[in-house]
Amino acid sequence: MAYRVSSGRELRIAISGKSGCGNTTVSSLLAKELGVTLINFTFRQLAAEKGMTLAQVIEAAKSDDSYDITVDTRQVELAKKESCVLGSRLAIWMLKEADMKVYLEASDDTRAGRILNREGGDLEKIKAFTAMRDAEDSRRYMKLYSIDNGDYGFADLKIDTASYTPEQIVEMILTEAEKKGLVEKV
Repeated sequence: MAYRVSSGRELRIAISGKSGCGNTTVSSLLAKELGVTLINFTFRQLAAEKGMTLAQVIEAAKSDDSYDITVDTRQVELAKKESCVLGSRLAIWMLKEADMKVYLEASDDTRAGRILNREGGDLEKIKAFTAMRDAEDSRRYMKLYSIDNGDYGFADLKIDTASYTPEQIVEMILTEAEKKGLVEKV
């Protein structure tokens, strides 16, 4: 089934979740399905811009708030310009104008397995790094924005991504968006 943004409107869908929950995959598929811009500017892209590794950026962000502020500000600025899918750790909190907010979740083991499949490496090291990253992210979000990223009950849709394929998740999001009058079938 094909969908498009409802006539005469702009659409902003914010998708958040921790590393390995499928944010990038689902956001990319959804943006493509709707023919809108994908905004997914993250520490990974910032690291590439700065010629640093992801681990170096995470370490630097522990003591330099400008890394988070740069990423978060740029995402929201880009998202306000046009219809889009914004996929990021803080999208549902930062993009207050979002027409729909989706939170993707998965168990720590599921997330670590996906990261292993995506990047390779040692599963136990990935689990340790991911746990450190989650804790560090939560600490920074609270410090910078007073955001508790464990409190996502306000999201319009919460999906356990371990139970569905990315395509099924996109279909669930589109079905909910259609109920809200945000998209229509073509």
